[in-house]
Amino acid sequence: MKSRAWWRGCLALWLAALPLAALAQGATGYPSKPIRWIVPWPPGGGADVLSRMLSPQVSEALKQQIVIDNRGGAAGNIGAEIAAKSPPDGYTVVFAYSGTHAINPSIYGRMPFKERDFAPIIWLSSVPQVLVVHPSLPVRSVKDLIALAKAKPGELTYASSGSGAFNHLTGALFATMTGTKLVHVPYKGGGPAAVALLSGEVGLNFGEPASMVGFVRAGKLRAVAVTSGRRSLGLPDLPTIAESGVRGYEATSWNGMLAPAGTPADIIKRLNAEFNRIIADPAMRKRMLENGYEPVGGPPEKFGVHIRSEIAKWAPVVKATGVRVD
Repeated sequence: MKSRAWWRGCLALWLAALPLAALAQGATGYPSKPIRWIVPWPPGGGADVLSRMLSPQVSEALKQQIVIDNRGGAAGNIGAEIAAKSPPDGYTVVFAYSGTHAINPSIYGRMPFKERDFAPIIWLSSVPQVLVVHPSLPVRSVKDLIALAKAKPGELTYASSGSGAFNHLTGALFATMTGTKLVHVPYKGGGPAAVALLSGEVGLNFGEPASMVGFVRAGKLRAVAVTSGRRSLGLPDLPTIAESGVRGYEATSWNGMLAPAGTPADIIKRLNAEFNRIIADPAMRKRMLENGYEPVGGPPEKFGVHIRSEIAKWAPVVKATGVRVD
């Protein structure tokens, strides 16, 4: 007859094996229920536009419903924190934005998450921002904007998707490098910032093309330049700010997808493969480029390395501009 100690040992081993068995089953049977896709910004901004562009394709590929969950606030920190604290079971993914994950750590005195709280899925795209002005502004070039800003110091206003957001810092960098004084007006996302510019509440914006190009094509806004080091693939007729006279100016945002740290490797691999296939499709690539998104793709590790390098890149820029949110 087996001793009580022997049976207790067997029970302990069985209980220890249960989580591993459940994890394996979850990975192989994934997905068996709807997936929550957190967008840390309100509807209408660039993050929301790209998420809603891609999510139907992801849903079809996984044969499961995708639920977009907009959680705006604190330059993306609120939505990212919710994702970081979600169960690492593959049923929560979050849209990652350069401002939130590369710049916020240097701007915010208290960050509600660390980058180690996430598992990279994919680097989706590189996104040159576009400098756009309201038609009432007598500005058709970067040179015009600099001259007007110097003639009216502290009178020109620019919108951003929130204090500490990428386009906040982009505008601050522009003002520093051109010796001008622009007034920053933060909003709760790219959508509200675009609405403010359309109404003439502010004069200009360094915004994501997805929330701007439609209005530019309709003649409701005027595009002046792009913020990247080279011309945008989706907006090749627009000059860069650097080639327009502000030598050395470059600010390119990016985005991708993350999952909570600890999400099973098999699930990350599956999601990465599906996203890579979707953004490589010629029709989707064309659609992304038309909205200012330059597809990147690659393995999860590539995105992780990029995020770490961007954190290091922007830290001294933030310090130089003096932007701080406490």
